Amino acid sequence: MKEKLNYKNFIKEIIILTWAVAIIAAAVYFFLVPSHTSVSSISGLGIVISNFVPLPLSAITMILNVVLLIIGFFTCGREFGAKTVYTSVVLPLFIGLFEKIAPNFGSMTNSQELDVLCYILVVSIGLSILFNRNASSGGLDIVAKIMNKYLNMELGRAMSLSGMCVALSAALVYDKKTVVLSILGTYFNGMVLDHFIFDHNIKRRVCVITNKEEELRRFIIEDLHSGATIYEATGAYKMQKRNEIITIVDKTEYQKLMNFINREDPKAFVTVYNVSNMRYQPKM
Repeated sequence: MKEKLNYKNFIKEIIILTWAVAIIAAAVYFFLVPSHTSVSSISGLGIVISNFVPLPLSAITMILNVVLLIIGFFTCGREFGAKTVYTSVVLPLFIGLFEKIAPNFGSMTNSQELDVLCYILVVSIGLSILFNRNASSGGLDIVAKIMNKYLNMELGRAMSLSGMCVALSAALVYDKKTVVLSILGTYFNGMVLDHFIFDHNIKRRVCVITNKEEELRRFIIEDLHSGATIYEATGAYKMQKRNEIITIVDKTEYQKLMNFINREDPKAFVTVYNVSNMRYQPKM
């Protein structure tokens, strides 16, 4: 039974990774390539190099990925390395497939600016799926993951910094407008990527001081099936001691919690903080 479950999980993981890579490949071929910009990706660097080397984009992408893949395998762990091996091989295959299906594909939007914008939105979806599955599409994603792991840098910012060098490489081939679009696209790509990743992982730390303390505690534990911590707090004005209940909830739980508080004790004092990094602690 356990082997069957592991097999199903493996198949599910492969399907998710393949779907994410297909999204990234489509973003590269149908939006990045027609824009002639070099936005935060090895594929973007490959577009520039393809102007000097008589090889198809898929082959150039494969070669560049292999070099960075070896580095990522030893620095980010075997799971990350194994998944990235798969995605790094599949990405150029998808690009090669698109080259066969739609050779000499032109711009969908007939606008360089809109092509860059569409690329940023579409590729960020694919990248966020991979990063949340502890994988990457290879290339600069590996560099960003290394910076995230060893420098504690947000993935979006790491993508922006590592991608700036690639974006600047556009100056070797294209005009000033294209270079500027590449740099701006790289910057906004990092912002959008962070939005997709952190919105997926974001939780809220809710701190409540209420007259319905026992009711709230039971609601959190029995209805939300979550944990909570109770601290004794002292008001500075009257030096009155009250208990503060603190819990971590996701978006759905947050709505239920706030509805309960508004219904049971509208005068409760509530503070809310967004959190994205948590370590497990036993429920008390």
